[in-house]
Amino acid sequence: MDVQNVLIPGGGGAAGIGAIKSLKMCKHQGKIVASDSNLLSAGFYLADKGYVVPPANSPSFFREAMKLLEKEEIEVILPTSGYDILPYSKNKKILERKNIIPVVSDYAILEHCLNKMKFYEVLQKRFDLPYTTTNPAEINAYPCVVKPIFGKGSKNISICKNEADVHKALALKEPMLLQEYLPGIEYTIDVLSDLEGNPLLAVPRERVEIKAGISSKGRIVFNTEIQNECLRLAKYLGIQGPSCMQMKCDSEGRPKIMEVNPRLGGATIMATYAGVNFPELILKLVNSGDIELPTIKNISMIRYYSEIILDAKGKLVKV
Repeated sequence: MDVQNVLIPGGGGAAGIGAIKSLKMCKHQGKIVASDSNLLSAGFYLADKGYVVPPANSPSFFREAMKLLEKEEIEVILPTSGYDILPYSKNKKILERKNIIPVVSDYAILEHCLNKMKFYEVLQKRFDLPYTTTNPAEINAYPCVVKPIFGKGSKNISICKNEADVHKALALKEPMLLQEYLPGIEYTIDVLSDLEGNPLLAVPRERVEIKAGISSKGRIVFNTEIQNECLRLAKYLGIQGPSCMQMKCDSEGRPKIMEVNPRLGGATIMATYAGVNFPELILKLVNSGDIELPTIKNISMIRYYSEIILDAKGKLVKV
């Protein structure tokens, strides 16, 4: 089949906006529909249509999402939101029976990725990860990192220089873990697997500057070791579709795996400019099950703010 209508959940986030822009850059002929729980989401004004939906953890989320999916005759859901992927994954069979393809990994895989402590426990014996624990007594070197087990972006992450800093960071009322501090270069690797979980390609980029957990400046790097390790990780986890993986180097320059986000990333648009348009490739996989792997260009990216202007009634004035 030829895909016509695509839903981009998380239309207010950087990943959602990047996915919309990527589809427009490849001259996608069908409707591009964005959804978000916030009325003031930029993706609503960049896509062909936008819909406000309940938060992903709301009991009414999937019911309301199904209404827009059926109304707009959506055929493919592209994952960009770390929240929305959960209910869409849980309901994959329901969606597929209605001929809607959610390009998202199975729920058990998401659980392994989104729970950072479980992620460490599952992978520590097979991959090189920073030492991770929930017990402060097991930390014997500073600085260390304290972060939420279910965190997203850089929210509530602390670099602790001593035991007092650790206790202060752990005072937050959410499950936290403690992790070895890695002082070196940080990478995000955009990885694409087919819908059966076979890894196809990996595009590493150095995170030169980071704001609110998202790359504001970056450059494509060619590192076969990093690419092969991320493809091996995607295969081991059984990731289906896109994922963005985080790696950071220790004091000896050795990259270690930090986390896997089983969706398009906030700066995956950089891969598009480097000649690897993930949304376009995903739709080709849906249509034919096969793609020709593109050549990766060596580029750098600098991001800046842009504006969408609405009138007093919320109507679009200028993009």
